[in-house]
Amino acid sequence: MTHRILHRRALLKASGFAAAGLALSPFLGRFALAADDAPRKKILFFTKSAGFQHAPITRKATNPEELGLAERILSDLGAAHGFDITCSKDGSLFTRPDEVARYDAFAFYTTGDLREPSDKYTMKKDANGKATIKDKLIHPEQGMGQEGKDSFLAAIKDAGKGFIGFHSATDTCHSKKHVKGEMLRDVDESGKDAFDPYIQMIGGEFIIHGKQQNATLRAIDPKFPGASAFDGQKFVEEWYSLKNFSPDLHVILAQDCSGMEGAMYQRQLFPETWARMHGKGRVFYTSMGHRDDVWQKPEFANLVVNAMGWITGRIQADVTPNIKQATPAADPATSVKPEA
Repeated sequence: MTHRILHRRALLKASGFAAAGLALSPFLGRFALAADDAPRKKILFFTKSAGFQHAPITRKATNPEELGLAERILSDLGAAHGFDITCSKDGSLFTRPDEVARYDAFAFYTTGDLREPSDKYTMKKDANGKATIKDKLIHPEQGMGQEGKDSFLAAIKDAGKGFIGFHSATDTCHSKKHVKGEMLRDVDESGKDAFDPYIQMIGGEFIIHGKQQNATLRAIDPKFPGASAFDGQKFVEEWYSLKNFSPDLHVILAQDCSGMEGAMYQRQLFPETWARMHGKGRVFYTSMGHRDDVWQKPEFANLVVNAMGWITGRIQADVTPNIKQATPAADPATSVKPEA
């Protein structure tokens, strides 16, 4: 299922941009982008859920053509700031070279193994009234297969296209050694890192999360456009505990776990939002985005638009690796290895 979003006025009127509280935001005047005279960039917003489907990307069973909240907001922001956003849950797009080639960048809000189909159904009780079974097909979500996955990764690394990942994009295409909840860095029998190529691209991997709660963010790089507004901000989110960080991460925002509840958060400062180069491509990730109200924060909108600008080369930022200095406990060189 694919939706091409091309007409700015129709989009802003139809999809509730003002209702989300963003149209009148003072942050909209602070973007580093000039949408009117800059060439428009094309971004595919891929929201396939091969695992848990998050609320901001869930479409109504009664109207599967209606975009989810995150899809609407990203489309609105794109229309206003020089990006043509296409929203899709169809992984087969990545098996078509002409389709991959038409985009300047890809945005992922995904879960699970994207190679596999994950059609969405309404659910009902079985004849005995006990087990829950599939009822009516809402929309198909075709898998990309290994061919599509390879094509996507090559588009970033070799063709220099951009990538932005939201929240559960790190809970996607897990490494073979990955065990949910296991805090130790994943290594193979030889002691080398054992990461899926997708995880190598995005730069980190989801471990687990605790209950939604307040946590504080620290702006490690307040010069990255949109980052400074988050320095010291404390708000409720489903905060991810992450591991398997790339040694070349440029940490933008870090998670301060002080006072957080849950064993998965009893750790030192670690990367929460970052950027990195992957071959010729630019990669940006933030673990924020589980909650609808986070998507409606003007600070989040500001960060996202500037991130899209950076991954598509419309704005520049220094992304020199800084993980060793910024979050030393998360630096792969000092991470604890499993005993042989």
